[in-house]
Amino acid sequence: MNKKHYSLFGLLLAAALVLAACGGTAPGAADFKACQVTDTGGIDDASFNQTAWAGVEQAVDELGIEGAFVESNEQADYEPNINAMIDQGCDLIITVGFLMGDATAAAAAANPDQAFGIIDVDYLDFPNLTGHAFATDEAAFLAGYHAAASTQTGVVGTFGGINIPPVTVFMDGFWYGVQYYNQQNGANVQVLGWDPAAQDGLFTGNFDSLDDGRAFAESLMDEGADIIMPVAGPVGLGSAAAIQERGNAWLIGVDSDWTQTAPEYAGVILNSVLKNMDATVYQQIEAALAGGAGGGLIVGTLENGGVGVATSFDGMQALVDGIVAGDIQTAP
Repeated sequence: MNKKHYSLFGLLLAAALVLAACGGTAPGAADFKACQVTDTGGIDDASFNQTAWAGVEQAVDELGIEGAFVESNEQADYEPNINAMIDQGCDLIITVGFLMGDATAAAAAANPDQAFGIIDVDYLDFPNLTGHAFATDEAAFLAGYHAAASTQTGVVGTFGGINIPPVTVFMDGFWYGVQYYNQQNGANVQVLGWDPAAQDGLFTGNFDSLDDGRAFAESLMDEGADIIMPVAGPVGLGSAAAIQERGNAWLIGVDSDWTQTAPEYAGVILNSVLKNMDATVYQQIEAALAGGAGGGLIVGTLENGGVGVATSFDGMQALVDGIVAGDIQTAP
């Protein structure tokens, strides 16, 4: 993830706006259709599918476009669902998730006049495919620091769905945030579930089993963790239920503000790491409406508001300033 790519997309967006002002051939908002193909988590996953769809809904409300989505029940659905959106005449197709990368790249190559965007993949090789990437290690660092400052047992934990970069980037940032707290405060808070040197740790192997989320949280609590960050989409709802039942631990949500997307667990949410996919989706729709063909990369960072945390805490601004300045390490 390189901030210069975000700047490049900004230039492309500006150029598209100029094109529209000069009489370019961008479609009118009323005739523009933005479509989303979800990963297996579904549109109401309280995670990245739902957050990305919020960007389409915002564009429907504010720009007057049409929006549509199709849900994938299994990975075999990705290709036919993308093709179904092409057949529907969608002007822009947003796919969600690293695991949809191959199907999206194949569709972009086969349909060079069709604009695509993909969440959590940094493709730069297709002029009609815009990658949406997020420096979530920066925001997860803040959550790790907050967890270390808040733990009563001196032990915190994390686990992921599948060992892929969009998941492990959260775990890296969380681990580094805890270590920075230890260094600054002479503490020795332990992190269970992740080893950044080995790039390995605890993984459920899926993004949909609430039973796995419950079991992993119970195991980490049995080992002393009183703050847990699941990076596994809806799986984390199982963890929240287990934490709520025990009543002696906290959860850190990911992707969206879990006090809003899972309000039934608001009482056990310490914080949430925000990946503001709705903002980047809305930005790409604006660019497409202005005549932009797509391509390039949008990177959400702390500096541009593409990532963040839902709840501020004492000393956070100094951490943000240090991360933005490049003085604080948030990942290997």
